[in-house]
Amino acid sequence: MPARHPGTGRTRTVAAALAAGTALAVLTGCGAADMTRQSSPYAAARGAKTVTLSVQSWVGAQANTAVASYLLEHELGYRVDTVQVDEVPAWDALSQGRVDAILEDWGHPEQEKRYVTDKKTVTPGGDLGVTGHIGWFVPTYFAERHPDVTDWKNLDRYADQLRTPESRGKGQLMDGSPSYVTNDKALVRNLDLDYEVVFAGSEAAQITQIKQFAKEGKPFLTYWYEPQWLFERVPMTEVKLPEYQQGCDADPEKVACGYPHTPLRKYLNTRFAESGGKAAAFLKKFHWTVEEQNEVSLMIAEEKLPPEQAAEKWVERNRAVWEPWTG
Repeated sequence: MPARHPGTGRTRTVAAALAAGTALAVLTGCGAADMTRQSSPYAAARGAKTVTLSVQSWVGAQANTAVASYLLEHELGYRVDTVQVDEVPAWDALSQGRVDAILEDWGHPEQEKRYVTDKKTVTPGGDLGVTGHIGWFVPTYFAERHPDVTDWKNLDRYADQLRTPESRGKGQLMDGSPSYVTNDKALVRNLDLDYEVVFAGSEAAQITQIKQFAKEGKPFLTYWYEPQWLFERVPMTEVKLPEYQQGCDADPEKVACGYPHTPLRKYLNTRFAESGGKAAAFLKKFHWTVEEQNEVSLMIAEEKLPPEQAAEKWVERNRAVWEPWTG
């Protein structure tokens, strides 16, 4: 993850990769992106019926881009290129016109002030329709047996049951990649909890570990987020942390509150927003629900369909949802 900003919600680190052409590739990995080398040469090109979208590595964002790409290509006649890049560099690329749109932003107030308010090189594209939230979760089967575990004040009672060989004699709080920046280490310290943050190594590794715990019926405590298709396969219940209030996470070392709920938003390059014709109008109208996003995400993640095929299936079933976007 890139650095979290106060009140921004979830952020992530993803690999830089370019997927040119009409198919959207599912990409994973980690590392910084150099947009001067990785951006599409078609982004914001005057007169070109080409759209370049920034896509993040988590499957919900891939679902957004898959459906948007499919409709742009098959209904509106555009060529779509996609660029996978870290969230903060994606804002830089958007400002420069190296990508035309970001479809799922979890909140970056510093970039929004710089590019939307001050430079006016980026234009808000409206809400995606999905609200994001990070939290700590336990499997629902464990919460049903021990209802009080859903209050952070009672977590230490269960530290012994949540101990693993990696947690150094304490309970384990499982996070994803060590490159992610979360508040979890500070939360454990500042709430004086008998837990150790243990990184699975990647989001994929974290999902694998969660599935394995669930298969064996074992308890676990994990950093996780909503919306996410995995809840359909492994029901989880959130642990109530101290209530989030604006600014309570301003000092990363002193954080002692939970994570915010963040309406996910779209952003467009300003020149594209003004002169991008039907493509820009379509992306501004693109708006769907958590359930609709998860429907596509499950096809990609669980059924292992290529994103374009998952998008095609969803489009065939949901004409009444998407037709207003293309009108």
